Amino acid sequence: MLVVVDMQAGFINEHSQGVVPSVVRLVKTWVSLDQPVVFTRFFNPPGSPYERITGWTGLRTEEDQRIVDELSPFTEAAAAIIDKPGSSAFTDEFSALVEESGWTDIVLAGIDTDACVYDTALAAYHSGIRPWVITDACASSGGPEYHDAALLLAGRNIHRQHLLTTESLFSGERGPLKGESA
Repeated sequence: MLVVVDMQAGFINEHSQGVVPSVVRLVKTWVSLDQPVVFTRFFNPPGSPYERITGWTGLRTEEDQRIVDELSPFTEAAAAIIDKPGSSAFTDEFSALVEESGWTDIVLAGIDTDACVYDTALAAYHSGIRPWVITDACASSGGPEYHDAALLLAGRNIHRQHLLTTESLFSGERGPLKGESA
């Protein structure tokens, strides 16, 4: 299953906008292989830890929460769109979907590498689900140093073999499409 994490208008800026075409190509290819796609959509409710602890009140409007236009054609055929008030996709709804579907691996792409992508990868790992992070289909709205730092930590915590590029994923060099369990 491909999980497209928080590709929302409110997370697109000068640091993250360049990843949109890569994610679109990944989703198009994934769909052409008749594989399931799940989109996550972050929202920041009033009184959230983001507001109370850090003072961040972003991603509260429909416009900010909107999945980017380039990906909206794919949302209608998605296995699900998971709305989440936290960083990990592993909400009750998402966890039930994974269990019901029998998925043992999830492929992750999206924004922010250092927050929602990383936290979803760790939650998957701790749930016994093998996470695969597509490094060239992720970005951080905080800048490349945060993206790189998250990949460094992911390499240590979920194993660097689970960090792929779109090329290595689709070439069958290694990864979930090869049936690899690293």
